[in-house]
Amino acid sequence: MAQVGIVMGSDSDMPVMSKAADILEQLGISYEMRIISAHREPDEFFEYAKSAEEKGFKVIIAGAGMAAHLPGMCAAIFPLPVIGIPMHTTSLGGRDSLYSIVQMPTGIPVATVAINGGANAALLAAKILATGDDELLAKLKEYSRSLKEAVVEKDERLQEVGYKNY
Repeated sequence: MAQVGIVMGSDSDMPVMSKAADILEQLGISYEMRIISAHREPDEFFEYAKSAEEKGFKVIIAGAGMAAHLPGMCAAIFPLPVIGIPMHTTSLGGRDSLYSIVQMPTGIPVATVAINGGANAALLAAKILATGDDELLAKLKEYSRSLKEAVVEKDERLQEVGYKNY
């Protein structure tokens, strides 16, 4: 049973949303990924959001661009956490998406990550799930250690070869 739902309104969002899936896989978290348009398929969208809790989802990650209704509508229906990923758009660079997602009315919160922040959305979902899962918490701590080690290795290389040869 999937713990995280990943939903996007268009396949053009796949490069960003796949980063979320990659992180969840790396941490051993099950997920279901769907393309469902809240505007073009309202009946399918409502069924998805209404059945998400029954399917066992604990968190939904929803990516959306432009009007960016998908995360907010998920949060209006799904009673558990929703994380919105604003997508970069050609007209306004994703600021339109960002503003749409963060400007939710009182009572309908959506956690929001950076524009195109697929990896961070998955890490936030993992942290939410880890509040009740010590094994997952240990994996997250190891992930953080690996990030630190990568920076240390890069600095060591810089110190060895200098910035002109880096």
